[in-house]
Amino acid sequence: MEFKYIYGPVPSRRLGLSLGVSIIPKKACNYSCIYCQLGRTDRMTNTRQLFYPVGDIIEELDKVLQNNISFDVVTIVGEGEPTLYLGLGELIEEIHKRTDKPVAVITNGALLYELQVQAELFKADIVLPTLDAYDELSFKKINRPYGSLKFSEVIRGLKDFSKKYRGQLWIEIMLMKGINDDDMSLNKYAETLKKIKYDKLYLNTLVRPPAESYVKVVEHEKMNHAAEILGGISIDLLESQGFHSEIKDDYEAVLSIIKRHPMNQFEIAAFLQSRGCSKIEVVFNKLKQDKKVVVINYRGYDIYRLK
Repeated sequence: MEFKYIYGPVPSRRLGLSLGVSIIPKKACNYSCIYCQLGRTDRMTNTRQLFYPVGDIIEELDKVLQNNISFDVVTIVGEGEPTLYLGLGELIEEIHKRTDKPVAVITNGALLYELQVQAELFKADIVLPTLDAYDELSFKKINRPYGSLKFSEVIRGLKDFSKKYRGQLWIEIMLMKGINDDDMSLNKYAETLKKIKYDKLYLNTLVRPPAESYVKVVEHEKMNHAAEILGGISIDLLESQGFHSEIKDDYEAVLSIIKRHPMNQFEIAAFLQSRGCSKIEVVFNKLKQDKKVVVINYRGYDIYRLK
């Protein structure tokens, strides 16, 4: 059975096995980040909406939980910005009623200046905001925000939220070669981070094709250098293990995952092997011929995602 809102578990380099909850229509966001693995945002909005009924999402979650699958965390992510979902607070409460596993929300942090958004996120166990910019210029260059958003307002919201929040606050910075990986940028991040109360800092770089072709990966040595300056954890890893799908058909199972989480050729092969698939090459050939599937050769290996 394929679900509309619940997917996985999928392996997360930060959270372990993550049961995903998608609450936003594809590419509905208040940013159009140059590195986004989903491509350019084609539904720019900064208005919070109840895109889907909370009850429908929870109904699916109940069905998934009946299968007693193994996972470490429930992660609210969406295919856009999850804080744009007007039912976020209620959804987190309902998830907590059904599992004792932590609930995490991955957000770009743009709306943390709104007190209502803060109040809803207070219900989550882990909040993971991104911090890709350090001033207005870098904000517009990297995140390409919705017109009315200002960096000063966004960073104020993050600072304010960090001082009130009682859960785990894990910040992530996406580093890109020649864009924000130089020492001047790193020192500006360091100054900004001093004003934020956080539990973990993750430094990431590209492992999947970005929205813009000029965005390039930061090499491993430079990532380690950045980690030394900022005191963060570098998570520039390639392979992930542990993808899961309840769908019995191997091909349809792969499609159900790449609909929301692009996979590289090694991840797909490992996933199919774990299911005992004896016709892995057949699946790959079918993927390459499927007009719904985009295959991108990136850094010498193939990435698969749905259009």
